[in-house]
Amino acid sequence: MTGRRVVVTGMGSVTAAGIGVEALWAAARDGQSCVGPLDVRQPYGGRIKISAQVRNFDTLERLGPEIAPFADAFAAYALVAADEALLQAGLTKSERQGNRCAVLLGTGIGGMRTIDDGIFSVYFANKRPEALTVPKLIPSAGPALLSMRYGSTGPCFAVASACSSGAQAIGLGMQMIRSGMIDRAIVGGSEACATNGTMRAWESLRVLTPDLCRPFAKNRNGMVLGEGAAIFVLESEETALARGAQPLCYVAGYGTNSDALDPVRPDPASAAACMNMALHDAGLTAKDIGYVNAHGTATVANDVSEAAALNRSFGPLAGQLLVSSTKPIHGHALGAAGAIELVISVMALRDQIAPPNLNVEVQDPQCAIRLVGPNAIDCPMNAVLSNSFAFGGINASLVLTSVA
Repeated sequence: MTGRRVVVTGMGSVTAAGIGVEALWAAARDGQSCVGPLDVRQPYGGRIKISAQVRNFDTLERLGPEIAPFADAFAAYALVAADEALLQAGLTKSERQGNRCAVLLGTGIGGMRTIDDGIFSVYFANKRPEALTVPKLIPSAGPALLSMRYGSTGPCFAVASACSSGAQAIGLGMQMIRSGMIDRAIVGGSEACATNGTMRAWESLRVLTPDLCRPFAKNRNGMVLGEGAAIFVLESEETALARGAQPLCYVAGYGTNSDALDPVRPDPASAAACMNMALHDAGLTAKDIGYVNAHGTATVANDVSEAAALNRSFGPLAGQLLVSSTKPIHGHALGAAGAIELVISVMALRDQIAPPNLNVEVQDPQCAIRLVGPNAIDCPMNAVLSNSFAFGGINASLVLTSVA
């Protein structure tokens, strides 16, 4: 690790658990699944009828008539989560952030709700799409609206690398601050993917479960799609302390790489190398990590591969390392997954609690790791690792360390 130390001073979330970090953490810590019946706007004939959706979210009510017409649900989720993050960080919307603040938002798909509605209008209803379709659906709409909301005139772009998008946006923001390029970054991930088209497309891949998400279980049969957003305010430590902010933790390490092998099948060696990169970047070794928030999708290929990667990276210590996937709680939120899971990782570090890994009656012997059981475990920890592994073999790992 070189350069300035980077801290988290605020975070916010919008998930199936509701609005706010505390709602998400309570659900994750207490093992309260937020998966429910799928609710989509057009007639649906798919086999999979469950998802972890954001429910009862009124974009017009949340954002007002000036912003709502330009905001697909993925952008709206990000804006609401960011308001919470800035409030916790002690910053206000009236305080323009200027050119020393970046906005980086990860999303796997962007404005899928707008895309789905537009396709229905053109091909089924014989209507023109709404006038603002293009500025709403593009992935850059999210970070652009965030930059306008807070007057951030520094670097501003979307990161689209499937399920590692959110984690990469956070890692890139940390690197920009560390290098001295900027002092502050509004970063995270957002996805609004519970639509007819998205559900049917994922169903075609045969990776969705019709009942329960069971990460690392012998009888796992797929993932549950989720959606939502998580946003962080990152700052250089000196910037945060100079204005009297209270850091939540350090973003100490970031690793990212590519398998460069297969569009859908993960590679354990590359995932292990990614974790090692994050540890090295943080100046830590395997023995320093107290908990891992796994990618843990509950698909057959991912879980075996990730377990093998953990054993490869942590060696003999892997059997002592507490690991859980929280996707049975909030679903797999695709490009937002890494950011949502990092919120849980920050809270785990704060409260010294490893959240549970639900729905495992019998652990798969091919997943030889130490899973947290159906109940959270009190666990002294000074550092945690969060993994995000994406289609295309694009990997990202983040390390957080305590400020205490």
